[in-house]
Amino acid sequence: MKKFIFTFFTLSFLFIACEQNVEDIASKQESIEINMSDFYVYTEDIPNARTTEDAKADKCYTMKVLNQQLKEDPSLEHRMYNIEKHTRTLIANKGSVNKGKPGGGETPPPPTPYTGTVTIPVIVNILEDPAHPVTQAHINSQIAILNDDFNNNNSRTVTVPTEFASLVANANITFTLAGVNRKTSTKTSWGTNDAMKYESQGGINATDPTKYLNIWVCEIGGGILGYAQFPGGTLATDGVVIGSDYFGENTAGGVYGHGRTATHEVGHWLNLRHIWGDGRCRQDDFVADTPSSDGPNYGCPAYPTINCQSADMTMNYMDYTYDNCMYMFTLGQNDRMRTLFAEGGFRRSFVQ
Repeated sequence: MKKFIFTFFTLSFLFIACEQNVEDIASKQESIEINMSDFYVYTEDIPNARTTEDAKADKCYTMKVLNQQLKEDPSLEHRMYNIEKHTRTLIANKGSVNKGKPGGGETPPPPTPYTGTVTIPVIVNILEDPAHPVTQAHINSQIAILNDDFNNNNSRTVTVPTEFASLVANANITFTLAGVNRKTSTKTSWGTNDAMKYESQGGINATDPTKYLNIWVCEIGGGILGYAQFPGGTLATDGVVIGSDYFGENTAGGVYGHGRTATHEVGHWLNLRHIWGDGRCRQDDFVADTPSSDGPNYGCPAYPTINCQSADMTMNYMDYTYDNCMYMFTLGQNDRMRTLFAEGGFRRSFVQ
């Protein structure tokens, strides 16, 4: 009987301790206040004095496309706000120490908000233009480049300045070629209104965006290299658009012909902003370990390039430098990307 009473009280104590532990964790997570006061979606179109003659001022049209989408769909801002709050909540809780079972010590927090394997099947939709051919070699090289860049296998990463060396991230995201759709087109300029994404407008409809990353390859026009859609947008247009000459290893693309336009645009598709925040020194990219800057960098800048009283991370994939002069994501950017695959994340369907 004494043994039974002792066992009963022991089990009761453990149950209460566990229950209190769960409450403590929940309380700790609830107590982390998420500051959204700096959140923004609209951006100004500010001319940049750093543009050089051989650089593309409109290398990426993502933010301008976003501005247009927000005008057409006011509810998009609310969806993006919720995605951002979910992102910040997971990143804030990542730093919390998780208690184990009584007597089991402490379990360190996970290194990222989502630690599982991420494999993204890619559908390449090509609007054929005889003057700007896209070969299977271009396609294969682009998939290889994405895998190098998102798995920290870019050979140039060894040249990252010491100031940023400890911040280099392996996003551990693998891309696989799931299919290629080709359609002959006589259009020499598709523009940025997403016409290439609709069969009814001469383009190619998206293949299930909840399971595939759709990349449309076509002549965009206007000197634009590419653009992407942020998480939260309409599923029918979800994906990335790349100019034909800038897809994969492509001699026609010159300094922008080494596949980094896709890396940059897929970064947007995974919720990364431009590293300078599209708003001078006063606006941020929502990543703690990227330095502030007042605008994009072009060409292949020397280190250090000082703006906003700190050295710019010109080699980051989310800047505007030449393809061979960008070769890193940061740990903070990696956290942002991987929150999308966690429970409740916008791209959770890719890992379920």
